[in-house]
Amino acid sequence: MQSTEASGVRAVAVESRSTGDRKDGLLSAFAASISPLTYALALVALLGATLYILGDATRVVDAQRLRASLVGELATGRPLDTGTPRPIAAAFSFAPLPDGSDLPQRAAIAYGLAGLVIALGFRRRQRPASQGSSLHDLLATIPFGVACWNQHGRLVVANQQYRDRLNADPIDSRPGALYSASIRRLIQGGYLHLVREDAGSRILELHREDGSCLVVDERPLAGGGFVTLLTDVTERRATEDLLVSIREEQRVLARRYHEEKLRAEAASRSKTNFLAHLSHDIRTPLNHIIGFAELMRHETYGPLGDEHYATYVDSIRMSGERLLSFFASILDFAELEGGQRVLREEELPVDELLAAAAKRHAPRAQRKGIALGLGAPTGAVLAGDRFSLERMLGNIVDNAIQFTPAGGRVTIAAHAASDGVVLEISDTGIGMSPERLSSLSQPFAYGDAALTRDREGAGLGLAIARTIAELSGGRLAIDSRPGLGTTVAVSLPLLHHEDARDVAA
Repeated sequence: MQSTEASGVRAVAVESRSTGDRKDGLLSAFAASISPLTYALALVALLGATLYILGDATRVVDAQRLRASLVGELATGRPLDTGTPRPIAAAFSFAPLPDGSDLPQRAAIAYGLAGLVIALGFRRRQRPASQGSSLHDLLATIPFGVACWNQHGRLVVANQQYRDRLNADPIDSRPGALYSASIRRLIQGGYLHLVREDAGSRILELHREDGSCLVVDERPLAGGGFVTLLTDVTERRATEDLLVSIREEQRVLARRYHEEKLRAEAASRSKTNFLAHLSHDIRTPLNHIIGFAELMRHETYGPLGDEHYATYVDSIRMSGERLLSFFASILDFAELEGGQRVLREEELPVDELLAAAAKRHAPRAQRKGIALGLGAPTGAVLAGDRFSLERMLGNIVDNAIQFTPAGGRVTIAAHAASDGVVLEISDTGIGMSPERLSSLSQPFAYGDAALTRDREGAGLGLAIARTIAELSGGRLAIDSRPGLGTTVAVSLPLLHHEDARDVAA
């Protein structure tokens, strides 16, 4: 019972002490809110009222002394003024002297007027804008979340971006909220990750349950406390993760591409070697078959008998020669693609190369009823392998004649420039679609499926021509339109003076 009463007494004492402290705090805050001008005005008003009251009191005391002096002189019968004689009635002609009974009233009036002046000055003073309001307006202009905390970890002020991005409860975003309690509520269902920490500052990553990611940058303030800068990096993290996954996929694809490339190169070398060996092994028996057919056709060891045997022998010889040409093309392509054939460099006039190609294919074009034209001379000189370039040009002209109907035209021309020369073979043949044109320069490809029944060779003409052009430092391009014709252009470098000296040496 005594402890309960003691506790009650202590509670009352604490409550009264708290009330007193609260009153003192209010008075201190009120006194701090008064401007220096108001203090100066109050000081002057109170000083004036005090001087007025002192002067009034002094005047009352002097009047009382004068009254006492006059009464004493009258009682003794002495003259009032020895220096200036005057009748006795003149001594009683002055106004009534104050006796000081109304002095407190006049003092109250003086201090009342002073208080009125102070009150008027206090109400009319210009109040400055509050610091908290200015700070809040400043933080409202910042595009990311900002919150200021005092040295005790309590919230001083925060902008709306901070509240929106944290989606915090009102209790966690009002002034006086604890930092630790706010963070504890925020990481529910998520986690905090420390990114960097140095002298007084640190950077944290807040990963929330909804998948969002916030960067919390805490920096100290000069007067104590710290400021929290909050940035939403959810989209940036998603973009970075996407870039990382894309780079990883690119590395995987590059590794797969490299592996597939090595595998394809190995398969291509194996194919080239197989074709080279196959062509070499088949050419030997074919030469025997062609040679024996030639002997039988000439009846070297006696007549064959029936005339049909001569026809059969011609068919055997022609088929053998055709197969021999077929395998020769395969062997040439395999040697060029595998780098087994080294191209020599020699001085080669372009006009001479074109004239030789036109002369070699003129009989075939004439038999088919095709006009074969030759362009104007250029005077350009190439540095290349004569046999390979003649083979390249011959393959292109041969294809042009083969796929140009009777009455058409094939033109062989050259166009020289300062850095190279372009060999151009154009025809007015059937042309090709873009789909077939894209696969035309591949090995074993033919110009048009409608003509495959009458085709000759292995379909390696343009593939060999492209390989020779590239090995000679040039490039082959094809332009074709169905029903209009085809143009094949080969760009090759010219022979410069330095190259000419090297070739001559």
